[in-house]
Amino acid sequence: MPDDHKWPQEHSWPESHGELTELIPTVPGGPWDAGTEQFRPAEPAEPAVNTAPEGRSWRKPAIIAGAVVGALGLLYGVDLLMSSGEVPRGVTVAGVEVGGMSQTEAERTLREQIEPRLSKPVQVRAGSVEDEIDPTKSGLTLDWPGTLDQAGDQPLNPIVRLTSLFSTREVGVVTGTNDAALDAAVEQLKGKVTRPPVEGGIKFDGATPAMVDPVPGQELDAGKARAALVADWAGGKAVELPVTETPVKTTPEGVKAAFEEVAKPAVAAPVVVKGEGKDAKIEPAVIASALTFEAAEGGGLTPKLDTAKIVEAVKPQLASTEKEGKDAAVVFESGAPTVTPSVDGMGIKYDTAFATLLDVLKKPDPREIKVEYAKTPAKVTTEQANQLGIKEVIGEFTTKGFAADSGVNIRVTAQKVNGAIVKPGETFSLNGHTGPRTAAQGYVEAGVIKDGAPGREVGGGISQFATTLYNASYFAALKDAGHKEHSYYISRYPAAREATVFQDHAGNSVIDIKFTNDSATGIAIQTIWTPSSITVKIWGTKKYTVESVTGGRTAETPPFEKQGPATNCKPSNGAPGFTTSDTRIIRDAATGAEVRRSTRTVKYNPQPKIICPGPPPAG
Repeated sequence: MPDDHKWPQEHSWPESHGELTELIPTVPGGPWDAGTEQFRPAEPAEPAVNTAPEGRSWRKPAIIAGAVVGALGLLYGVDLLMSSGEVPRGVTVAGVEVGGMSQTEAERTLREQIEPRLSKPVQVRAGSVEDEIDPTKSGLTLDWPGTLDQAGDQPLNPIVRLTSLFSTREVGVVTGTNDAALDAAVEQLKGKVTRPPVEGGIKFDGATPAMVDPVPGQELDAGKARAALVADWAGGKAVELPVTETPVKTTPEGVKAAFEEVAKPAVAAPVVVKGEGKDAKIEPAVIASALTFEAAEGGGLTPKLDTAKIVEAVKPQLASTEKEGKDAAVVFESGAPTVTPSVDGMGIKYDTAFATLLDVLKKPDPREIKVEYAKTPAKVTTEQANQLGIKEVIGEFTTKGFAADSGVNIRVTAQKVNGAIVKPGETFSLNGHTGPRTAAQGYVEAGVIKDGAPGREVGGGISQFATTLYNASYFAALKDAGHKEHSYYISRYPAAREATVFQDHAGNSVIDIKFTNDSATGIAIQTIWTPSSITVKIWGTKKYTVESVTGGRTAETPPFEKQGPATNCKPSNGAPGFTTSDTRIIRDAATGAEVRRSTRTVKYNPQPKIICPGPPPAG
């Protein structure tokens, strides 16, 4: 108690030692008397007799607690003073312990242990994919001052300081980034990490089935992946990159069920196909090629059969049990058309033959199917042919002057077209009727014009037949359904009234000639070939007469010179290009009244003058 303190005269002294203790704490048995400020020697101890009131029972624990708090406060002050300026205890940076170090020592330690990692590839793991990135190329650098600043200063909270003695706190690194480089690296990772989902299924190796387990797809979450790289790239461990999973419908259990219940029994043995008087077999390898599985709801697989492959395998085996039908045709004898009768065929109903095959494949026995037969009526019956009104020539045309090799191709085509019937409303296509024109069909190599220069192709010369057919349909007053003139004028054909055709080497139609029978009666096509000419006659019921009016030539352009090939070059003088037209006037055959007219304008390119290279100089 301060020396200058004086008790007021009117102060009433405490009535008990307990009340005084509340004012001035004392140490029991000490030199200070509880009731006075004066120091006096301790008196001899008397036998302990508890005469204090009940309120003094908490005095000793409070004194001990106060002493502990005081001691802790003293330790706290000393610890705070001694650790000033250091990294807080328990702090780790990228797994390196730096707690309690000075800033300088911490930076040196971090550089020694972390810097060697920074130039090495960073391993990354994204779902099922593992890869690595080059941190330098990815624009990742370590900010040392910022990293240490992130560790923070010594905490003032005594509880935090106490717990730091028994725990660690990872603060990570502060990363500097080149955004463009980092975005490019993440985008590259995205391409490697992204996996489309793979549905479970069953595949066949020959006739042996195998299960394909479903695999969910995954896609990299670019934004979160970027953040993960920035946060963890210097940690010395593989960086986990977040992915979004794409689910699949199928389950391993569903795949196994389809394997055991369908796939295995399906190829366990052949299936017998019973025809009329003969049987066929569907071998396990054929079954495997036709059987597929699709993902189904509920995790399973739905089996599917490609019946076209089954038919392809069975049809040759049962061909002898079928009878091919024959359409009625028009033949020309003694200059007049005659109808040959049609014949109905008998064929297997392949469209429904294998409707129950999938059920049969699931059974061990019996493994057989019986096919049904049905009549296949002719497309053109004898009665239909007789009622088509094919009785007179309604249009014809002849061209001459072809080479012998071209004549072979023209004859083959003419034979295929001869007798063709076009019913009312139908459209005739030359390419569609003949099919591919290759050596296998009897065609030979002959002359063609390619890019204005003469050349040779299998099937060359057919354009002369096309021009002859076009003019016959023109004078028969049939509707043009599509044709194309030659790019260069050929003098043996009428200008603006000719046609060319072309197929690629695979036999696909590129340029075709088509016409539609828009009359009420049918027509038949007759072809007459000689070694020097080809004639096409179209028979039907004549209703019209046709007149052709050719226009004059305009916009003439002279030929240009073109270097010919080094070998087999054939020089030519070329020919000028020009524009001309043709007008078709259709009149009623009975009255002569004009029914309609149409004009077609055609531009021909100049045919180049081919200059062949001279002989090599004498050496």
